[in-house]
Amino acid sequence: MTIQDLRTQNLILFEVISGSKSFGLNTPTSDTDIKGVYYLPKEKFFGLDYIPQISNETNDEVYYEIGRFVELLLKNNPNILEILASPEDCILYKHPLMENLRMEDFLSKLCKDSFAGYAVTQIKKARGLNRKIVNPMPKEKKSLLDFCYVLPVGTSRDLSVHMSVHEAIPVQNWLMSNSFDKSHIGLAKMPHMKDMFAMFYDENKTLGYKGIIQKESSNEVSLSSIPKNEKLVGYLSCNQDGYSKYCKEYKEYWEWIEKRNEDRYRDSVKTLHATSQPQNYDSKNMMHTIRLLQTAEQILSTGKLNIRVSNREELLDIKAGNKEYDDLLKMADNLIASIEKQYQTSTLPEKPDEEKAIQTLIKIREELYS
Repeated sequence: MTIQDLRTQNLILFEVISGSKSFGLNTPTSDTDIKGVYYLPKEKFFGLDYIPQISNETNDEVYYEIGRFVELLLKNNPNILEILASPEDCILYKHPLMENLRMEDFLSKLCKDSFAGYAVTQIKKARGLNRKIVNPMPKEKKSLLDFCYVLPVGTSRDLSVHMSVHEAIPVQNWLMSNSFDKSHIGLAKMPHMKDMFAMFYDENKTLGYKGIIQKESSNEVSLSSIPKNEKLVGYLSCNQDGYSKYCKEYKEYWEWIEKRNEDRYRDSVKTLHATSQPQNYDSKNMMHTIRLLQTAEQILSTGKLNIRVSNREELLDIKAGNKEYDDLLKMADNLIASIEKQYQTSTLPEKPDEEKAIQTLIKIREELYS
């Protein structure tokens, strides 16, 4: 099913403008995010085709099946609670049955972990984005050879005047200095030495050596059978762990390049370079981190949830990158300490009344399918 199917079949129960516009943090360049709740046609709900969530390709329009929506409310999921708490001017449509889902039936002390835990995730994302911006990775992927070094057993022809025999040399440099072909190399394991190999060279390629690697995309070196009394030319150290880590980071980086929001990326780069001391964080994520923590503090202290912020200028100042990362971390620590204190004295229940929520959901479904 698609969002258009929900509309044409009149399956939408709740539809709101969410995100920055509902928080009161929108600017002229802000996108319009739409969230909603729907119910499935009777044959799909009672059959085998249960669909818990429907979204568009960019994920800025997301709709939750009523049962999934209640399930997430019971967990005090921040995004779902914020949908239910949407200000009146952001509600596009509300079916009368949605009046049965009352905020006071779901707010609980679970918000401490659900909101604060999500905030910690945002902090990690903020630092991760900066690493990608500041440390771009070349498109040409390195091979395992770039993580291999040689300790010669004698001086190399061209490098002998520059380094001693005890210095490790990048394998590519060592091969070049000796006019060696990597496919003529034979490697043998060295007992009790992890990722270290004895190296031999077959100038005429008559001994069946397999070379250092089979092909450029190889993930491990090749081992050969070495005849007795062959002359040792050096020792190869292969940083297999380093290569594995690089491959993972390379994959993550170029997947991020492919999927990133270009407008958001340009804003982040602009923030990083607009100040004399570029910030080492994604300022938009940090703004939402602080907002989430402030929301958790509000819920625990008042027992209510009002998502329209009262400190718009402060939060937009964070988004603009005008705050030092360490200062924001201190601010977050203070909020977390306050949340812990409010948690101890809060009159909210430990968790929502699940049985009551289930009965409410059953009542809604019975009316929808009657």
